[in-house]
Amino acid sequence: MAAPKPEEISFPPMDQLQGLEYCIDSNPSWGEAIALGFQHYILALGTAVMIPSFLVPLMGGSDGDKVRVVQALLFVEGINTLLQTLFGTRLPTVIGGSYAFMVPIISIIHDTSLMSIEDNHVRFLNTMRAVQGALIVASSIQIILGYSQMWAICSRFFSPLGMVPVIALVGFGLFDRGFPVVGRCVEIGIPMLILFIAFSQYLKNFLTKQLPILERFALLISITVIWAYAHLLTASGAYKHRPELTQLNCRTDKANLISSAPWIKIPYPLQWGAPTFDAGHAFGMMAAVLVSLIESTGAYKAASRLASATPPPAHVLSRGIGWQGIGILLNGLFGTLSGSTVSVENVGLLGSTRVGSRRVIQISAGFMIFFSILGKFGALFASIPFTIFAAVYCVLFGLVASVGLSFLQFTNMNSMRNLFIVGVALFLGLSVPEYFREYTAKALHGPAHTRGGWFNDFLNTIFFSSPTVALLVAVFLDNTLDYKDSARDRGMPWWVKFRTFKGDSRNEEFYTLPFNLNRFFPPS
Repeated sequence: MAAPKPEEISFPPMDQLQGLEYCIDSNPSWGEAIALGFQHYILALGTAVMIPSFLVPLMGGSDGDKVRVVQALLFVEGINTLLQTLFGTRLPTVIGGSYAFMVPIISIIHDTSLMSIEDNHVRFLNTMRAVQGALIVASSIQIILGYSQMWAICSRFFSPLGMVPVIALVGFGLFDRGFPVVGRCVEIGIPMLILFIAFSQYLKNFLTKQLPILERFALLISITVIWAYAHLLTASGAYKHRPELTQLNCRTDKANLISSAPWIKIPYPLQWGAPTFDAGHAFGMMAAVLVSLIESTGAYKAASRLASATPPPAHVLSRGIGWQGIGILLNGLFGTLSGSTVSVENVGLLGSTRVGSRRVIQISAGFMIFFSILGKFGALFASIPFTIFAAVYCVLFGLVASVGLSFLQFTNMNSMRNLFIVGVALFLGLSVPEYFREYTAKALHGPAHTRGGWFNDFLNTIFFSSPTVALLVAVFLDNTLDYKDSARDRGMPWWVKFRTFKGDSRNEEFYTLPFNLNRFFPPS
């Protein structure tokens, strides 16, 4: 038998993923695009509801306050998504709330001057204003790093090898939002996971009028089926005598959103009153802003591959970070209890549907704004049990992580140097945040526990983030360990042409600003 040829046992590296139906600047029909946009909106609801549902009660807020915060968060998410897809990176990314801001916000909630307020509503308002002030000040970090092009300069130290652990851990680092949450209500979580995989993968060739309807709308169909099933269980009294935690995760009527939501309510800036400013609060919040910047950098690069685009040039990436800073400023002005970052689950959905169209994401932003104003209708969709979203996360977070691993094709993985860097960065990126989480759960405070609260918040926030730890380790090792003689092993010959806007002719097609704005803001 003849020996196999090299091309028969290896696959050449590819700049863009194959098999995508629609790329960043190609669009499905309007009907299909609207349905896909609604699907992205439904997926974004998970985080938009979960963050306020956790934080508002800690602040002394009522169910009505929680609904208003959810509405404000969705409204600002819609605005930020439109701004990012029009003027930022122009990648098809939903800009949503971020868990990275939880550590400094919880620290503000537990501030003794706020905890001493006896009236719950007054304490909620004062805490909200303190969080708003911290977000407004901290947003300046991303605005400055983005618009000054300082992040573009920093990104020149990134290589394909250094980005592998960062992008991979944007997905893998969220493992605690997946099956651990599914396990809280396995009777709806497991069927949701099985149904979503079956529709999106095993039945993807099922066509209706030449449209792979089960693959394209697997999320909408499976959520509808399992949500109806969960409601049936709730109505039949299956959870009547179950523990409170089980009821909270399984029942469809425990969120108390629909009854508390107004019919029509337009969120507006400073609706909670004038923000208050504290240097310690703002400094702790700056760490969360840096974390969201790093996590978004990885997510943007993943989104570019899933939209069949070239990696965003340094100038475009920095422009997007600047607009994300504007987004965090809006979060502070509107009082959303969270800053902005790229929604990882929505990036994963681009790959699951094989539709990376920018128009679809802009339509989803329209749904966010529309349903945040029509409170009752938005609250209906927001009452979907979070366990259902967690089941989908098991697939979508893993998909984003695998996109990060795909960057290994541009590097030499027969190099011991590269194996060392990737292995250590991946391991520490998972292990260090897990140590911080376990320590905090046992001691009720982070490992950094000095008299300087702002210093504690800064360190604890940084090391709670897997992509941030991975970036610190991978980029440091990659730029100090035999870096002069390893440019080819690191994948730099492939990467270098995407550093500048004019380095690849395709960049103009994907990233040029609309309305001829490039005349006033020429790319570098």
